[in-house]
Amino acid sequence: MAAGVIEELPRALEDARQAFHAHLVLERDRSPHTVRAYDGDVAALLVHAASLGITALEQIDLSVLRSWLARLRTTGMARGTLARRGSAARTFTAWAHRRGLLSTDPGAQLATPKGRRTLPEVLRTDEAIALVSFEGDSPEDLRDRAALELLYATGARVSELCGLDLADVDAGRRVVRVLGKGRKERTVPYGVPAQQALDRWLSDGRPRWAGTRSGVALLLGVRGGRVDPRTVRTLVHRRLAGVPGAPDLGPHGLRHSAATHLLEGGADLRSVQELLGHATLATTQIYTHVSIERLRTSYERAHPRA
Repeated sequence: MAAGVIEELPRALEDARQAFHAHLVLERDRSPHTVRAYDGDVAALLVHAASLGITALEQIDLSVLRSWLARLRTTGMARGTLARRGSAARTFTAWAHRRGLLSTDPGAQLATPKGRRTLPEVLRTDEAIALVSFEGDSPEDLRDRAALELLYATGARVSELCGLDLADVDAGRRVVRVLGKGRKERTVPYGVPAQQALDRWLSDGRPRWAGTRSGVALLLGVRGGRVDPRTVRTLVHRRLAGVPGAPDLGPHGLRHSAATHLLEGGADLRSVQELLGHATLATTQIYTHVSIERLRTSYERAHPRA
């Protein structure tokens, strides 16, 4: 993704933004989604600075950062979004300080509200099984079943699923090689039902859609190219609509469900962290709270002295 010029910015600020963009892409190897998010947040900060009459990066100090977040707060921006924007500002000023563009790092002193961490909604085990248990022999049915089985079996992100190649699947060991955030690779096991769904897709579905655009992609769209994440999101919502009582979740909801069901089944937290590709154990710990809340709900419904 090329970084477009923001016309509202003075040249020195725009040059800094472009250099930070290049740093994220070339040195940090961040995903296009992350780069877009940082680009937008840093551009908004610099536009705010320019509106205060600032024309050089060195003029940005803690008061500028605080006034930017204060203005965002007056718009009713959610705490989680404010926290993300504050994090982007700190990352940017830390980079600028390392590069010598700022003599000090004002972001190091910037406090932002922590986003409220809500417990993710997940499927019950029977709902997850119902989601992947549908009939149909069309290429779309076979592709959908393989995609859903893999999402639930591996806890993969939708972008990771869509990026899978044929060579990433080791059917003999029933593992799949996943390229995650930061281009970190991990090997994730999957079960017999997912293998059966993959076998049907590869033998009876994929050959009917495969063409010159297919390459080595594991999962295809109707035109023969690699399946798009939007297509997978749509199919998850559509298939879940056919499961009585199930919440309307996207692919990430299946990731949450897989992690929660693993912990409820006795998996240890470190193993779930490795399976999901979380950088820190703290990220994975949210699922222990989900399991406790589900236990509490069951207890309150069933125990006579609840």
